[in-house]
Amino acid sequence: MGDSILFVHGTGVRGEAYGRSFSQIKQRLHALDASVRLHSCCWGETEGVRLRANGCSIPAYDETGGREPSEEEEELALWAVLYTDPWYELRLLRYQTDGAGELPPGAMPPSQLLRDQIDEFEPSSELREDLRRLKLEEAFQSALDALRSAPEFDEAVETAKSDPLEHRRAIARAIVACALAAAVDDDVPVVDGATRDAVLECLTNELGGYGRGIADWLARPFKGVAARAVTRRVQQQRGAITDSSVPGAGDILRYQARGEGIRAYIRQAIEDVDSDHITLLAHSLGGIACVDLLILHTVPKVKRIITVGSQAPFLYEIGALCSLEYPAPLPSHFPVWLNIYDQRDFLSYVGKDVFPGRIVDVEVNNGQPFPQAHSAYWSNDAVWDAIIRFMA
Repeated sequence: MGDSILFVHGTGVRGEAYGRSFSQIKQRLHALDASVRLHSCCWGETEGVRLRANGCSIPAYDETGGREPSEEEEELALWAVLYTDPWYELRLLRYQTDGAGELPPGAMPPSQLLRDQIDEFEPSSELREDLRRLKLEEAFQSALDALRSAPEFDEAVETAKSDPLEHRRAIARAIVACALAAAVDDDVPVVDGATRDAVLECLTNELGGYGRGIADWLARPFKGVAARAVTRRVQQQRGAITDSSVPGAGDILRYQARGEGIRAYIRQAIEDVDSDHITLLAHSLGGIACVDLLILHTVPKVKRIITVGSQAPFLYEIGALCSLEYPAPLPSHFPVWLNIYDQRDFLSYVGKDVFPGRIVDVEVNNGQPFPQAHSAYWSNDAVWDAIIRFMA
């Protein structure tokens, strides 16, 4: 195949759940064709729903909902995303608006100073020894090289202020996350959190970040992730039920009301992929968002779309697909489309009769009842057979 694939998750997916699916897909793709490059699009952390007023619209939420997550829990939620998308924080930093202000005459812009620092950076002998001991030296250098050439880095440094501590800390986390993720692929022993944090602190200090704290505006998307992780209880109380149900149902409602944010995130993720031949692999609500995006915009880099367990055909038929009113046809610029569904997945639909000649439906049997059937696609050999045939 040799293509780049961008995996777009579905409703309610956050942090560790995305990481598990991403790893599973990556493993299957690598076994089928090692040349395939899999890229992440974890839109849920920033564009998914959360209780923005801390649940104050829910009666007795303080008594029945969750407590505030600890700093450690927030940080763990962040690492869950960074291991699948090391440049995640850099994507956020490039949208920071409060710039450095006017510079004194002859002063070098902070963005250039930061770029020069990263381009010229060499780890100290102490850090090199730690990396050597952990068998991470090669992975660290590869991560540093990858960062220097990443378009996300180029755009993030442009928002650097006169003393860009947040940037340096985020860059350090990106390098460490990228190195650890690559090391796992190379069968290097996994390090524990304390060891990771020691390496991170040493690197952060050498970059001038002084400690490894996370800026509040960078950590904010993870407060809801961490809170849900520590508040799921086996008690039928309204706040607890809301905590567990908001991501899944809320993402759908938010998308139908204000889906432009998710589509913009996906489009930027497409632009970040260094390839002109991309296949979108989209599950559930991610498939709806990708279909809408490709109807509303011509995206030349996307050559194929694969929807898995998607509701896009159904929404189109009932007149609820925001980008296209039934019975208008798909635009000519829309790429070739494979749609994979399971009869027992009641959230999957077929499109051959509503989009005649423009979509290929493939039925699979995940061997699970609903709702498990909706999440069981990635371990089904028939799913991967269909994907490989479609991409051949």
